[in-house]
Amino acid sequence: RLGIIRRGQAAAIYFTVTRGKIPSLSVYHYMIDKRRGFIKITRFARNTYEEFRIALEDLRRQGMQELLIDLRDNPGGYMDAAVEIADELIADKALIVYTKGKKKRFEGEQFAKRSGLFEKGALVVLINEGSASASEILAGALQDNDRALIVGRRSFGKGLVQMPINLSDGSELRLTISRYYTPSGRSIQKDYKNGKAYEKDLTERFQHGEFFTADSIKLDESLRYKTKKGRNVYGGGGIMPDYFVPLDTTENSAYLNALYEQNIPREWAAAYVNRERVRLKTMTLEGFKKNFVF
Repeated sequence: RLGIIRRGQAAAIYFTVTRGKIPSLSVYHYMIDKRRGFIKITRFARNTYEEFRIALEDLRRQGMQELLIDLRDNPGGYMDAAVEIADELIADKALIVYTKGKKKRFEGEQFAKRSGLFEKGALVVLINEGSASASEILAGALQDNDRALIVGRRSFGKGLVQMPINLSDGSELRLTISRYYTPSGRSIQKDYKNGKAYEKDLTERFQHGEFFTADSIKLDESLRYKTKKGRNVYGGGGIMPDYFVPLDTTENSAYLNALYEQNIPREWAAAYVNRERVRLKTMTLEGFKKNFVF
């Protein structure tokens, strides 16, 4: 039994709570309109590919002809899931990603192996500075194969292959053995020769204005590569978008941040729900849309 004291009520309310399995999904989807579908991938977990395929099939049943995939703030995860998803979007036998290291045995290539569910039709992928690892493998493969337009800001730049080695004391050593490369030959991993600069990379990109104006982005001509159809793409760490979208500056308002630090928005929302609980129970989505005032 669990006792809960609600604001405005003197006595506790008791509930019997039954423990159960709560699915932790990594893919969410819906139709934006009659033609366009949307898929958000929050991470690349063990079941992400299966979730993605189910989402894609559902959107196609609803008449989807154009697709938007959101990889913003996706930290990565299972590389195999990213490769499987790319295979659903890229033509058979196309190169998806390859690894290169000092030892040949740690090198390899991943190709599309089958006919995918959505190999034709407009495709846009959203990325930002929080998109890392497997997210970058997927975005890079789609960009280099000219399968999708990449929109947003340069991704994080995490492209190392590491081999775990268990030690006798129970700890684990992760040995870097190779790097991930996009089909055009770009290394996803950003430079880490200077450890201090590596740790402060996002801060420096923010301070130099890279998050706010496309003109502030530094493009190294020596790291220019070509996509399958001859478009220019640039290396140097991370995936550079085809279309730049600046950071929303309202997210960095000192006033707004101070409110969040004091938990004021959440407290206000809880107080509002408690005060209007009876009225809110009778509301419908249509009524909310009609009466919503911004």
